[in-house]
Amino acid sequence: MTVSGIGYVNIFVNDIDRAVEFYQDRLGMKLVFANAEHGYASLSAGPIHLGLALPGDQPGLVGRHTGVGLVVDDLEAEHARLVGLGVSFSMEPSRQPWGGFMALVDDPDGNVLYLDEVSAAQH
Repeated sequence: MTVSGIGYVNIFVNDIDRAVEFYQDRLGMKLVFANAEHGYASLSAGPIHLGLALPGDQPGLVGRHTGVGLVVDDLEAEHARLVGLGVSFSMEPSRQPWGGFMALVDDPDGNVLYLDEVSAAQH
């Protein structure tokens, strides 16, 4: 048997309902299901799902750089939209030495994600 792909990536949060509100209403991901009682939610993020999970007995999993990259078509427009909604950024949009155009966005639990205009790296 071989791995056929990535199905989901989990980000650990302290409050499922608050995290769902952020990822669904601010970032625009489609909610697949949420169950705060069981401490898990799933959102559609293109070909994979983004899971939001309570950390259980490992609180150190919350509030860190996730390494997760979210792709947007127009980073400047998305940055302006999110700032208007009160979303904070660890790094404003900037051109990278390798050609990319990215920012670092913070979720309500202090998790940091890349916000990346992938097409900018192809120019």
